[in-house]
Amino acid sequence: MKQFIIVIYILLQGSLLFAQKEKKYIHKGNQLYQEKKYAEAEASYRQSVDKSKASVEGNFNLGDALYKQKKFDNAVQKFTDIASSSNDKAVKAKAYHNLGNSLLESKKLEESIEAYKKSLMSNPKDDETRYNLAYAQEKLKQQQNKDKNKDKNKKDQDKKDKDKQDKDKDQNKDNKDQQNKDKDKQDKDKQDQDKKDQDKKDQQDGQQPQPDKLSKEDAERMLEALKNEEKNTQDKLKNKKAKGVKGRIVKDW
Repeated sequence: MKQFIIVIYILLQGSLLFAQKEKKYIHKGNQLYQEKKYAEAEASYRQSVDKSKASVEGNFNLGDALYKQKKFDNAVQKFTDIASSSNDKAVKAKAYHNLGNSLLESKKLEESIEAYKKSLMSNPKDDETRYNLAYAQEKLKQQQNKDKNKDKNKKDQDKKDKDKQDKDKDQNKDNKDQQNKDKDKQDKDKQDQDKKDQDKKDQQDGQQPQPDKLSKEDAERMLEALKNEEKNTQDKLKNKKAKGVKGRIVKDW
């Protein structure tokens, strides 16, 4: 029995020694935290947690040191572990409150709102948590309105860009149509001018004497002359026949 008591005593002494070391590191971490030496404070709190992993104070203060160094993802993990593992409403309320702050800093507004609501479920009278909840809800509303306006502005800009493209397309079509009209007019003017030039040339050619071409009057005179000549020839033949011709003299021996 005496030996059993000695063993218990030794175990208690060992546990007390570990608890004293845990408290020592927590105390040192708190001093460094007050001096805003958050990295050193983190290291000291980690030593305290190594001595007692279930230490609520050591883990909670470690989460705070991480938060102060803007290591928000690590702080979120630490406060989530504390809130989910503790049965103490006061501890859960504080853990969820700090979890909400870490999520808020990470721009995770909807998740931070849920954390603040869970904190208020454990401590409904916490005005600071209630204020942070309202702040996060307002920030979320502003973000949603901003996103909505951004979407609207994008749609408006897309519509303007499309209208401009359609207008430019119509303008290009009008310019092309006008160019085609101008070309058609130029072609027609050229054809008309070519026709005028040809008509003028033909008119000038018609006024010049044509050495190889007889006029109607000249042809009629020549035909009349030929007729007269033929008539004279026939008259001569007729006369010659009437007079007769001298025949061969035949002697009548």
